[in-house]
Amino acid sequence: MIVLSLFDGISCGMVALERAGIKVDKYYSSEIDKYAIQVVDKNYPDNIKLGDVVKWQEWNIDWSSIDLLIGGSPCQGLSRAKNNRENLKDFRSVLFYTYVDILNHIKNVNPNIKFLLENVKPDKETLSIMNETIGLEPMIINSNLVSAQNRVRCYWFNWEVEQPKDKGITINDIIYDDNYKTFSDPRIEKTKVATKNYLKWDKSGKGYWSQQDRAYYKTGKMCTVPKAHPSDKLNIIISDGVYRRCHPIEAERLQTLPDNYTSCIKSHSKRIGLVGDGWTVDVIAHILKSLK
Repeated sequence: MIVLSLFDGISCGMVALERAGIKVDKYYSSEIDKYAIQVVDKNYPDNIKLGDVVKWQEWNIDWSSIDLLIGGSPCQGLSRAKNNRENLKDFRSVLFYTYVDILNHIKNVNPNIKFLLENVKPDKETLSIMNETIGLEPMIINSNLVSAQNRVRCYWFNWEVEQPKDKGITINDIIYDDNYKTFSDPRIEKTKVATKNYLKWDKSGKGYWSQQDRAYYKTGKMCTVPKAHPSDKLNIIISDGVYRRCHPIEAERLQTLPDNYTSCIKSHSKRIGLVGDGWTVDVIAHILKSLK
């Protein structure tokens, strides 16, 4: 296959293609984040880098040769976890239309093009607009079926795929270093409240519950690996009153990436952020396997 990956990030798409057993003759990637590009250079130095997606009309490639178009357009304006979101008017999420423009351009010269687009699940009105624009409805898959992470995403693709089977993976299965950045705080013990999946606390005393004020049970699932400020948002319960942060290798395992895939980046927080901005590889590999 010849593959074009938009918003390529750390090339999770390439990992998924390999895992699905699909031979890749050329892999074109469009990405501008310098840290993501460092990770790609470490793992896939032969990827053909195209640069900024908004300059796609300047790319000197044979559009008719592209067999598969993949990408996960930026989701910041669509996430329902954010207040005052601008949906597709957001300057990042509007790049959804750039993906569609490129898809339509390829369709003109290759009507048999296969495509895969990923994004968060937006509100109903925005989802309806996206479905109408791209011409089909998505499959909604939670990564918790194949990983130890809850991550609900929409996947638009133009071939038949069944839902993945539940592998029953928990946080216990992805532990790498249980002594990594342990912490305790008497304010946590005074305010902690147990839920089904995690403990939450309010050290501020203001009744404000935020994602970083949680720690997850090893027998359950982690929250979605985030892109922004991830180092204090993935907490694990060690024992009564003792907690710890998530190691970058554990974050990679949550996204079903190979261990140390991002090890060329020194900052642990940056590593986790890059992983969080990527795909759950085994979900993408499951979708791609149906192409065979």
